[in-house]
Amino acid sequence: MTYEQALQFWFGRVNFEVKSPKASDLKLDRMRALLARLGDPHERLRIVHVAGSKGKGSTSAMLASILRQAGFRTGLFTSPHLEHVEERVQVDGVSIARAELAERMAQIARAARSGDDPLEPTLTFFEIATALGFLHFVDQQVDMAVLEVGLGGRFDSTNVCRPLCAVLTSISFDHTQQLGETLVKIAGEKAGIIKTGVPALSGVRSSEARAVIEETCRLRNAPLREIERDFSFLYQPARINGEPYSASKVRVRTWRGDWPEMELGLIGEHQARNAAVATAIVEVLREQGLTISTEAVAAGLAGVQWPARLEIVGRRPLVVLDCAHNVASAEALVRALDTSFALRPGGRRLLVFAGNKDKDLAGMLEVLMPNFYHVFLTRFTNSPRSVPPEDLAALLEEMGVANRATICPDAAGCWETVRGFAHTDDLICITGSVFLAGQMRPLLVGDQ
Repeated sequence: MTYEQALQFWFGRVNFEVKSPKASDLKLDRMRALLARLGDPHERLRIVHVAGSKGKGSTSAMLASILRQAGFRTGLFTSPHLEHVEERVQVDGVSIARAELAERMAQIARAARSGDDPLEPTLTFFEIATALGFLHFVDQQVDMAVLEVGLGGRFDSTNVCRPLCAVLTSISFDHTQQLGETLVKIAGEKAGIIKTGVPALSGVRSSEARAVIEETCRLRNAPLREIERDFSFLYQPARINGEPYSASKVRVRTWRGDWPEMELGLIGEHQARNAAVATAIVEVLREQGLTISTEAVAAGLAGVQWPARLEIVGRRPLVVLDCAHNVASAEALVRALDTSFALRPGGRRLLVFAGNKDKDLAGMLEVLMPNFYHVFLTRFTNSPRSVPPEDLAALLEEMGVANRATICPDAAGCWETVRGFAHTDDLICITGSVFLAGQMRPLLVGDQ
């Protein structure tokens, strides 16, 4: 199988990242059957399993960075990707190579087509991605694998694993059509990754969601560590435009004691909370016999790289790329801009925004618009879920702020328009969707 044939096989599957699944689509039977035909590679891996409404990708990246610093050969499985699909499966920070992807995909295709009951017609894009990750990690003989859940938890294809630790970073309103309209229902779906007798760790703060997680752990006899009860953190914001420049710092306290102040490679209080969760995971892994030094944790947090999370991709004007895609992440973005990105005298905040059809875009814009001088509304073409900018403008019309918006038909043209509008002392923030971030990032990095 060539690389092109591999992508054709993979991308020819139903993809719930671009098409919302029905409840009947969510099941683990296909995943288990496929992995059985592949020799159950997931059973040969030591895994940390990470779910959550937001923060799960950053927490996974932080933990993988820490484990690498501790000397473990580390696999990282995340979704979606920004620019290249290979980003989803990494070993020690290196994405799977095209030749490796093609070889693994040929194995998956043979397994999917074998026997009297071929799986190929019904396998999904994400199920194949998950199998690809498991196969690659086994082939690369990783010591540890960090798996980020895709959608929900209970029926996510990654939930076939039995991890060393099950992690829930946060619970907020997202994917409500699939997971439920209340925090209790959403928490119930995400708590589905908690396994009998397996330690669980939670960064969830909502009292409703915490109650669900605590009850799930009680019923499954899973030891639970929770933020604000078993661990906490203090955050020192970065100073990006200020003088002198300073990085974010975090000080974590766990049930095992106080950690020294540590520098963060990512910006924002929400990232300090994710760092506290990652540090607490380390404590759980230490209790299971893994050797992870304090120095490795500090180096891992300082050196973590996770693009499009308040990523600075330009300086004059200051350009910040972020993939906030729901109300909670929009609120975290605004807090980070307020605390770490001081405007230069005479500078203005400019917003570039596009979003997905299944998100609360009105809620996001209500959070963002009071904090920006002008917004440039656009769309992305790498997903059919993009909302036309004219529809976004209609939302602003209802809010009474349509006079502060410019409609741009496409992302590339939007960037040219914004560059022509911006002054050198302005701050440009591009956000609303991981798909927008993925489409815009090559334009921005190429400009540096």
